[in-house]
Amino acid sequence: MVYQPAAGARDLLPLDVAQKRWIEDRLQQVFHRWGYHRIITSTLERMDTLMAGEAIQRHKVIQLQNGQDEELGLRPELTASIARTVVTRMAEATYPQRLYYNANVFRRNWEKRHNQQQEYYQAGVELLGADGLLANAEVLLLVAICLEAVDLLGWQLILGEAGITKSLLDAFPANIRSEVRNAIANLDRVTLDTLPLSEELHQRARIMLDLRGKSADVLQKVSSLNLDADQQAAVNNLKSLIELLESEGKFSLILDLSLIQTIDYYTGIVFEVVSDTEGQALVLGRGGRYDRLLGLYHPQGQNIPGIGFELSIDDLYQVLASS
Repeated sequence: MVYQPAAGARDLLPLDVAQKRWIEDRLQQVFHRWGYHRIITSTLERMDTLMAGEAIQRHKVIQLQNGQDEELGLRPELTASIARTVVTRMAEATYPQRLYYNANVFRRNWEKRHNQQQEYYQAGVELLGADGLLANAEVLLLVAICLEAVDLLGWQLILGEAGITKSLLDAFPANIRSEVRNAIANLDRVTLDTLPLSEELHQRARIMLDLRGKSADVLQKVSSLNLDADQQAAVNNLKSLIELLESEGKFSLILDLSLIQTIDYYTGIVFEVVSDTEGQALVLGRGGRYDRLLGLYHPQGQNIPGIGFELSIDDLYQVLASS
């Protein structure tokens, strides 16, 4: 019998390791220069930690059980584990906390695709206890510096705002709001047109689907949706961030207010790093602001603002190797 890795698993041979380490070392140097300190959390977590208040769907987690019948799982991402660690193990810490990680994550092949990968390598940061324009700009600028450090060219930043998008969805009936959300997230115009909505709401859904492109054009479109005071304030904050980022000259930026992440704990800006390789868009990393996540784990339920990002070591290597 020839023994092979389990389905979705793989071995890294010495050349693979050397290439992976080169990327990780370059990123780590940037994290250190920016004052971020490494944190290592447990690969194995309780399911209630991993699901982050239902923000992460159970069927996407590789689940395990121990002898005490606890529900355990392998982490599908690092942010929830770091949030749990900081509020329970670093209670005396002063903020802001700048933390980075370099670790493997596991995602269940719930679509049952043949040999689909289930173990991935990521590096990323979490900036905790800081909010506002400067904290958002710091994390996004750090993304750009990281990609410069690994000599990546031709990438774009797709920038959204989860708070604005969620508040715009509140206009839709509660019983089909999730269907509208999924259709917009998947850019599915056909499904949107078949949903039982009034003509006014159909028009609103079409506008939301088209809130993607040059920042000035998108901000003008969203302003046509009769925003309330909170929504307008969020749009103004987003405009200020975009102006600051564009002044740095490091970004090819697309504003996308239809951007909806599959992980549902984001409360403010969300973003993706995308590389166009041989005509195919590949997401190299993603992140965003999550100002209510730490409160889920805090003993007194205290909310502490946070923002972070992760970069896929696997996908970075794939793009760099093909360039």
